[in-house]
Amino acid sequence: MHKKVTTDLNFVEREKDTLNFWKENNIFDKMVEHRKAGDDYTFYDGPPTANGQPHIGHVLTRVVKDIIPRYRTMKGYNVLRKAGWDTHGLPVELEVEKRLGIDGKEQIEEYGLEPFIEECKKSVWKYKGMWEDFSDRVAYWADMEDPYITYENDYIESIWWALKQIYDKGLLYKGFKVVPYCPRCGTPLSSHEVAQGYKDVKEKSITAKFKVKGTDNEYFLAWTTTPWTLPSNLALCVNPKEAYVKVSVKIDEKGNLVKEGEPVEGQVKEEKYILAEELLSIIHGDYKVEETFIGADLEYKEYEPLFNYGSFKKKAYYVTCDNFVTLTDGTGIVHIAPAFGEDDSLIGRTYDLPFLQLVDDKGEFKEEATDFAGMFCKDADEVVMKLLHERGLLFEVLAFEHSYPFCWRCDTPLIYYARESWFVEMTKVKDDLVANNEKINWLPETIGKGRFGDWIANVQDWAISRDRYWGTPLNIWECEDEHRHAIGSIEELKSMSDNCPDDIELHIPFIDKVTIKCPECSKEMKRVKPVIDCWFDSGAMPFAQWHYPFENHKEFEDHFPADFISEAVDQTRGWFYSLHAISTLIFNVPAFKNVIVMGHVQDENGQKMSKSKGNAVDPMETLGEHGADAVRWYFSSNSALYLPSRYSDKAVTEGQRKFMGTFWNTYAFYILYANIDKFDATKHSLDVDSLSVMDKWLLSKLNTVVKEVDNHLDNYKITEGARLLNDFVDDLSNWYVRRSRERFWAKGMEQDKINAYMTLYTTLVTLAKVSASYIPYMTEEIYQNLVVAIHDEAKESIFLCDFPSYDENLIDKELEENMEAVLKL
Repeated sequence: MHKKVTTDLNFVEREKDTLNFWKENNIFDKMVEHRKAGDDYTFYDGPPTANGQPHIGHVLTRVVKDIIPRYRTMKGYNVLRKAGWDTHGLPVELEVEKRLGIDGKEQIEEYGLEPFIEECKKSVWKYKGMWEDFSDRVAYWADMEDPYITYENDYIESIWWALKQIYDKGLLYKGFKVVPYCPRCGTPLSSHEVAQGYKDVKEKSITAKFKVKGTDNEYFLAWTTTPWTLPSNLALCVNPKEAYVKVSVKIDEKGNLVKEGEPVEGQVKEEKYILAEELLSIIHGDYKVEETFIGADLEYKEYEPLFNYGSFKKKAYYVTCDNFVTLTDGTGIVHIAPAFGEDDSLIGRTYDLPFLQLVDDKGEFKEEATDFAGMFCKDADEVVMKLLHERGLLFEVLAFEHSYPFCWRCDTPLIYYARESWFVEMTKVKDDLVANNEKINWLPETIGKGRFGDWIANVQDWAISRDRYWGTPLNIWECEDEHRHAIGSIEELKSMSDNCPDDIELHIPFIDKVTIKCPECSKEMKRVKPVIDCWFDSGAMPFAQWHYPFENHKEFEDHFPADFISEAVDQTRGWFYSLHAISTLIFNVPAFKNVIVMGHVQDENGQKMSKSKGNAVDPMETLGEHGADAVRWYFSSNSALYLPSRYSDKAVTEGQRKFMGTFWNTYAFYILYANIDKFDATKHSLDVDSLSVMDKWLLSKLNTVVKEVDNHLDNYKITEGARLLNDFVDDLSNWYVRRSRERFWAKGMEQDKINAYMTLYTTLVTLAKVSASYIPYMTEEIYQNLVVAIHDEAKESIFLCDFPSYDENLIDKELEENMEAVLKL
């Protein structure tokens, strides 16, 4: 007999019972052991940071990252699903600063680096229990007992090995460059970090008047969106091939351009402006073209500085030429501040300009910039405009909206800032990056060719150093003669040092006490100060999780590259990129073969969720209200995974009703009448020859669905598989069961009644197994009552069963098409 089944669709309490069943019977461990002899299939889990709480978007990622490994396991594969924790970096430091009531690097050092590092180590586990409960509840099955942890010595040592490989290839270098820089965190960021922090902001752009040297009333007009950089101006730049003009205009006493025929108060004076001919529309008054020339004619023409804060031995304040100057907006003349822009820095080197850095590493103006001393650089915009206006050097101010980069962790506006940093020369391996990307199956394909493909086609050198504390220390030692040596292992470090403890911890400040002897000059070498970008940590997980190459060679080789990874679209410039970059640098192969890229989860109005907007959804509350299966089904079936998901409770409830409710009620119908008739499916078999047309049609549809869902999941098409299941359940309930009820109500146990029971039983059991990867809780409950309850030899769990195979002999396409035509009547 089967256990009685209620038609109540509140699955939440029943899911708790199933979760307890899995835990008490160690079903996950048994599933892993059961497939040990299968072919290897490798899934890499992008490591979360355990000092941040899971949000509703993590439900989506956990669901997708569970469905495919669960399906592959039921297909007989030995699936590696090792969990991991990303434990280094700014997120952790900022959390600790906040908790300790300190702010910035100076106060960290006053507090003490050793206790600060210990606090970071504790902080990373703040929400570990919450993450584990969340993963359990959403039925995300992974090896949580033996995770990789990025702050452990073994993991760091593997990263050091990789960095030494890169260094020995001549691809890790120290350079003085303009880099994206967070003044609050006091560290440069990589281009892929910058890409994650853009916001649309409203600011003011200005067109300034640079007086041509030796003239009374001639000016170059130069446009800038960063007025605060004007005090550091050292040159102007024009496009050498474009046409430029000198125009004369009349202005009144207030500095307004005069238009012919309009009344003018007071005296009128003449000024002459030089700008691109194509952009003359910015002159809103009458003008007369006095001279036309190409940009190259202006090269080396001098002008008077707007501000004069430096005295230089090298020549400054003249016009330079470069093709980067465009005529899409502005004036066709760009102001050059080599300390605050990549193009500016390049012009500075090309023309041997002096260097003027008026802003310190906190983003504040230095004392020598007397008009702005102590002011945060971006706050100086208004003061710059006021001073220029007072001196008659402000041509125009325009409000505009543009996308500006903010620190992805502390939300401070970034500045582009010249400083010494360490870089990985990704530009040298660009062709390999592109070639390896072509070997990856991207879902959707447009991400691989578009967003990710474009990113690596225009790859920049990776600014890998971070001027912080809690991270993998950069493994470069340097002597006073600037000889350098990359350490690739703890053993190498000990062999070159007289003061390295046996139990050395590979973190600041402990590692900075270790010195080595320079192999070139025998002088003392000390470690350089930076730690590395924590994205390098997570991108090194394919080998670092195994402590490769120091041990576990076979484990690494058997599980590299990954067969499957998945994260949200923002990881195209985060984890996806760091995986791809490091794998290309070290092994010159892709790190993963197949990747599902997911859109972000938005609110029901298509708005980004945030606590400040009040539209954020607590994932545990959602799981507690609807149950995990309902939420899993919603994310699997609602829309294509790569599109943004507009989450709403109503949509979850509707999806649950249409698929899970229909499936459950059909199952409950079978149980009700099987118990009434004391029908035992183990005592019968399907007699195909005596089946009715309806039975044959249902079994044909069932086998077609098994075949097609198997194909979809095999090709990582989760939503397509879910929608097939949804349609099939509708046909099962609203066509087959509804038109077969009288067969179940018939007295006695004739062959036709047995056929109806066996057809429905076979369908329900098969459907449960096909759907198990999507809705593991409900299908486990159905399996226990339909199969385990009556089969002595049944597998203990549905997840110890194989994914169903289809019988081609039972598929009758003509019958399906004919019945489809009837259904449409």
